[in-house]
Amino acid sequence: MIFSSITFLFYFLPIVLLIYQITPNRYRNAVLFLASLFFYAWGEPKYVFLMLFSTVVDFLLGICMGRYRQHAKAFMITSVIINLSLLFYFKYSTLLLTSCNHLFQGNLSIPEIALPIGISFYTFQTMSYSIDVYRGKVSPQKNFLDFATYVTLFPQLIAGPIVRYETVEKELSKRTPDIESGVKLFIIGLSEKVLLANNMGVIWEELRLQDFSTLAMATSWLGILAYAFQIYFDFCGYSNMAIGLGRMFGFHFPMNFNKPYTATSITDFWTRWHISLSSWFREYVYIPLGGNRHGLLKQLRNILIVWLLTGIWHGAAWNFLFWGLYFALLLIFEKIGLKRILAHLPPVLQHGYAMFAILIGWVFFVFASPTDITAYLTSLFRLTHLLDQNTYFILRNNMPLFLVSIAAASNISTKLPQYHRAIQTIGYMLLLLLSIAYIVDSSYNPFLYFRF
Repeated sequence: MIFSSITFLFYFLPIVLLIYQITPNRYRNAVLFLASLFFYAWGEPKYVFLMLFSTVVDFLLGICMGRYRQHAKAFMITSVIINLSLLFYFKYSTLLLTSCNHLFQGNLSIPEIALPIGISFYTFQTMSYSIDVYRGKVSPQKNFLDFATYVTLFPQLIAGPIVRYETVEKELSKRTPDIESGVKLFIIGLSEKVLLANNMGVIWEELRLQDFSTLAMATSWLGILAYAFQIYFDFCGYSNMAIGLGRMFGFHFPMNFNKPYTATSITDFWTRWHISLSSWFREYVYIPLGGNRHGLLKQLRNILIVWLLTGIWHGAAWNFLFWGLYFALLLIFEKIGLKRILAHLPPVLQHGYAMFAILIGWVFFVFASPTDITAYLTSLFRLTHLLDQNTYFILRNNMPLFLVSIAAASNISTKLPQYHRAIQTIGYMLLLLLSIAYIVDSSYNPFLYFRF
């Protein structure tokens, strides 16, 4: 069940909100916990027990860390090993076995292992809880229902943002729903997802089926730009819907995107894109490795490790590893001098450099095959074939979509005048009606980050 579906919008969410509102405060976590289990089981019934296993294990280990402080490190390491082992088995074992067969010409049996939805997100959440309990940053949660509600909370269960326990620790026991701001943010996210991301996705899906060796350079750039907008509005929209849903139930999740396509460097970009993941790796990998405290060489090593892990986190395929390595190298170049050079350039050139590097990065991200990556990169620099009929067709039929997407992804959208509340309400209602009309009429409504 995804947020931008008729089932969720017209059945699940209204029913859960109604039950939640009429339920006394002391029972509201039970309502959310049961609703979240139902939400997850709708798409992954057999893996509900896997999620509950992780929840029980980390809850008990947290209790043990609080009670037996002299053995706290052992309990924390046990939690990390169990969580990473589950993540590795379900997400990476097939890639490992396949790679071994190719490298050593083996014939190892490769089982069919379905990837549990959301495992990358809730695994990181429970690990962060265990590590923070060990560090003494948070107290062990002694109420299992409260902890289980934190882990399974359906607004952010499937695709984040990754919410650290300390962020919602107090709200698990006392919170006030904010329906109005939650609904507004949800509508913004829904419209980003179905009106912008889905329509950009249609452009990209049609173009990626073509023979890349015949693509004009301008067409290729329009194509990867369409994918860049699709994945941004897809994930940012879903994050905004999750944050909005959280507010409806009284939780304040952290912002996950901050206009990343306005970045003036790759360093700047990664402070704006998928902020909860970047901050997780900084807090639990980069800083424990030493961060920037032990000289430039070790800092560069730490950047490389973090970004290789970031690439692998996104999926069990070699292209994600190359994608992580690509950004690691760019960040290293900026750290050792490129950032200082960029600072002396006009802002438009800084932004141009960042967007050029980001779009190239999406080529590594979207294609699993090295052959496809090479062919598409080649088409982006095909100076002998600049334009074709595809170029004019895409621009003629989709120029308004590109212009609205550019405006929504830029700072222009934050500088719009503040209209009277009644006018704002009408605007939100129009966005909601347009989004629902699109969902009803269209069969194309994917969510890209489900597979991560």
